[in-house]
Amino acid sequence: MIFKIKKYINKKYLSNINLNIFKNIFFIVSISYFVYYLISNNQSIYLKIDKQIYYVYLLLSFLFCIFSIFLNGLAWKNIVVWFSQNTNIHNLISFYVRTNSLKYVPGGVWHFIERFNFLKSRVSLRSALYINLIEPYFMLCSSLLLTSIGTFYSPIFLLFILPSIFLHRNLIYFVIMRLESLKGQGIKIYKKIDKKNQLNSKLKIRSAFPIKILFFEILFILFKFIGFILCFHIFNQGINLDYLFIFLTFCLSWSIGLIIPAAPGGLGVFEGSFLFLIGDNYTPNTIIISLIIFRFITSFADILLSFPYLINKLIKEN
Repeated sequence: MIFKIKKYINKKYLSNINLNIFKNIFFIVSISYFVYYLISNNQSIYLKIDKQIYYVYLLLSFLFCIFSIFLNGLAWKNIVVWFSQNTNIHNLISFYVRTNSLKYVPGGVWHFIERFNFLKSRVSLRSALYINLIEPYFMLCSSLLLTSIGTFYSPIFLLFILPSIFLHRNLIYFVIMRLESLKGQGIKIYKKIDKKNQLNSKLKIRSAFPIKILFFEILFILFKFIGFILCFHIFNQGINLDYLFIFLTFCLSWSIGLIIPAAPGGLGVFEGSFLFLIGDNYTPNTIIISLIIFRFITSFADILLSFPYLINKLIKEN
């Protein structure tokens, strides 16, 4: 009897919960907190830097962000191979990199749609769908795996390993089902393309556990962090930095920005989360300026690499 009641409640109420509302609320709170932090500390924001070091660090930060995008593309390529077992698809990395800036187009899903359209003629429709659906989960798992290094501070950080366990071949279907329910509207759009009911075809996974994919995703996040810490160094010269604490704060903030995708790249959510988690360990002006410059560098890197693709696409459409 109790089981039937629970099942009824889950079906009747939980399925009707619109998680986008919570995402939007969290996004508004995060961006509001960042703006409040910026306004309340605007008097203390100043640039007292060594210009020679400034330009060198900025260039290095930009290069690491560029490399991180290619590493992310390499991870995506291995996701395609892992799901489709097709190793003969060319230009996967370059296509991923070229379509990366489409996440800045209003709607925030056009990079996924473009990649889906690219893959659907090369792999099964179901594989094309799930490759794009599960990619952010790989990034999340990798970021949380790195966050688990915080075990040096507290054993509770070991919990961040748990999401990666579900990447095992025998458990990946559970993750896919959950992602399908979270992306309900998006799944409906994809299913309209399914003329031959190919989404019901059997999904084949290449190996038991995607170690290679996680390796490249971890490298992607590490390169992102190096790009960030270089920005942070510009305004914290001569200060003893707790690199492990900053690294954990970065990974956790980046994970939160990924989970709450109300804006491209977790815009506002990443910054707000970082400011909240870093606390009073560093002066507000150095944190704010570092976050703003890092956001500009990462966005510029995305757009610069995708610019030729966008121009070519506009010319074809016109």
